[in-house]
Amino acid sequence: MTDVIAGDGAALSRELQAMRAALFPPVSQKVLRSFSSVEAAKLIGIADAYLRQLSLNGKGPQPAISPGGRRSYTLDQINEIRAVLDENAKGKKYVPHRKAGEHCQVMAVVNFKGGSGKTTTAAHLAQYLALNGYRVLAVDLDPQASLTALHGYQPEYDIATNETMYAAVRYDDQRRPLKDVIRKSYIAGLDLVPGNLELMEYEHDTPRALAEHSAEPFFGRVASALGSVADNYDVMVLDCPPQLGFLTLGALCASTGLLITAHPQMLDVMSMCQFLLMASDLLSVVQDSGGDLDYDFIRYVVTRYEPSDGPQTQMVGFMRSLFRERVCTNAMLKSTAISDAGLSKQTLYEVGRENFSKSTYDRALESLDAVNGEIETLIKQAWGRDA
Repeated sequence: MTDVIAGDGAALSRELQAMRAALFPPVSQKVLRSFSSVEAAKLIGIADAYLRQLSLNGKGPQPAISPGGRRSYTLDQINEIRAVLDENAKGKKYVPHRKAGEHCQVMAVVNFKGGSGKTTTAAHLAQYLALNGYRVLAVDLDPQASLTALHGYQPEYDIATNETMYAAVRYDDQRRPLKDVIRKSYIAGLDLVPGNLELMEYEHDTPRALAEHSAEPFFGRVASALGSVADNYDVMVLDCPPQLGFLTLGALCASTGLLITAHPQMLDVMSMCQFLLMASDLLSVVQDSGGDLDYDFIRYVVTRYEPSDGPQTQMVGFMRSLFRERVCTNAMLKSTAISDAGLSKQTLYEVGRENFSKSTYDRALESLDAVNGEIETLIKQAWGRDA
């Protein structure tokens, strides 16, 4: 029977690899699309007419112009324009990098339940922040490695032994600095710590290390690894596994903010209840052992929400009555646009509007931007900036 399971896994892996080669020819690697002048202006925070004027005056990079006269910019060019505008800006800043005294924000996206939209939330948040000019590190702590796959890597093909977060937190002499594991992504400003099945080794190694009284406690190792590269980033987004193992506890101790995803159905909310109770018990033990649990904010992010579904609407109201302002004001709507983009291992930010009906795309994008914009505001408030 094990041969059957192994054979099915190998066959599926080969098909996924072939699918990637077909989706992203000729080198089977993802690239980020260019953005229309309207999209670019919105990302920068200026009017399209002003962006056109900058181009006419020769300030900043020049856009590509299609045969039909449409202007488009790459994300690198958008970041160059941000820098040009910052040189002469007296008030508003267009490059949002954190300043001295503003600590790196570490967002852990967590839940017990698979299918709660955890990876979708983490991926879209990381990309949203990068598109808006922040320096972002996305960290895949889930052995299933969906975040890694979304960013163009086939975990079992492209990520070798000792090339995940496990390399930076392991207990033996094979431990590596996290900077040696980080990979540049195809999105400017977004780096990735990939994941694969070897992350499970940490769950197996830690009980033995606890018995041997390892010098550095398990709950501080993720924080130490992330701290070693924190100067290079404004925000880190951690996609945690759907379990309360040692890696998740390490992520919770390393974080400055918690994002708990919640699909508004009774079974999911019941599962979240168990997650919260168990997490509080375990974190109390960690805190008594010297773990640092000082969060700037905790938010429940409602995911895969269907406003026309009466029971879901009731469940969201129930959560708001219990958790009040800790439930994000905006919800991530369930959308065929998001799921269709996922078929090609992409997020909605990567695919163009022309691939969907305009109303479907705009509705989904507006939902994502609202949720991520709310989290961005919380980050700014934690830094003491005006939102």
